[in-house]
Amino acid sequence: MDEAQKKEIEKIIRHFECPKDFKCYKSGFENLCKAKRVGDGLFLLCLEKHPKKCGFVSVERGYICKCPLRIHIAKKLKK
Repeated sequence: MDEAQKKEIEKIIRHFECPKDFKCYKSGFENLCKAKRVGDGLFLLCLEKHPKKCGFVSVERGYICKCPLRIHIAKKLKK
């Protein structure tokens, strides 16, 4: 990850609290939840076994990941 990407990610994480304490970021994106980009990547399908335990999943329209950092990682870093 280059310096510009790091700054962009740090800007994103300043704007919300993560119930998982940003473990994805702190692990260097090695510890990511399972998700799949849909369409243009504006949202992700949650592929975790227990999606209802995540504070960032909408169950109204299915298991959609709403975490701004996870969406950014999928879209920009292709993970």
